[in-house]
Amino acid sequence: MKVAFFDIDGTLWDSKGFIPESAKEAIKQFRAKGNMAFICSGRARGNIIAKELHAIGFDGVLAACGNHVEINGDVIYEKLLTDEQIKLCIEVAQKYGMPIVLEGPKTHWISEKGFENDPYIDYLYKMLGDHARVLRGYEEGMKANKFSADVWEGTDFDSIKKELGSFLDFIVHDGVVVEFIPKGSSKATGIRWLCEYLKVDIADTYAFGDSINDKDMLEFVGHGICMGNGTEAARQAAEYITTDMHDDGIYNAMKHYNMI
Repeated sequence: MKVAFFDIDGTLWDSKGFIPESAKEAIKQFRAKGNMAFICSGRARGNIIAKELHAIGFDGVLAACGNHVEINGDVIYEKLLTDEQIKLCIEVAQKYGMPIVLEGPKTHWISEKGFENDPYIDYLYKMLGDHARVLRGYEEGMKANKFSADVWEGTDFDSIKKELGSFLDFIVHDGVVVEFIPKGSSKATGIRWLCEYLKVDIADTYAFGDSINDKDMLEFVGHGICMGNGTEAARQAAEYITTDMHDDGIYNAMKHYNMI
């Protein structure tokens, strides 16, 4: 059995939510041969609910950069920030001028100020409905795997890293957007955990990605595949660079590796 892992943004779909028909067909054929396919995203599980994604057909989801793993809807691994860590993250972000999205397996909390006119935040409120809430401070019962943030001109990012660095790692996208994840975790650690659970040889694993937070998984799996539209960091980490996602990138790579 072979197992394949697919990033969402820039890999399965584009910024408008378009998924190439060739990608859908390739994944369908791959699973029909008795293999398994998983979404593997930096997004927390609460933000992986689009019907278009799940209609493709997946055996499970690895979310929040490896901190949530599920198979056929059953959660088999979950790493959450503690209540004290969440409190500190909120306090530090507010103290140093960083708007954040606290991301959980069901609910996301979004800073009250700092995301004005941000289309992604508009998307979150529309997609998550009642599970997208305004973040004004800590609330009892918050559950979060990670958080994302914007770095603005007035953000003291150095101080934030100093105060949160004992328990969080930082993934910086283009110097503007940052993902804060539990220290030592990544998409690769989630894949390793799942493969041990399934007793799958890493040599029989494939990963498809396009950005900096895909780097670890592209290096870890048996065969790391970067989309033609991928960043330089992802390209350097990959074994193979396929065509652009709009140019049948997933399908072409799966044909290249005789996966279909």
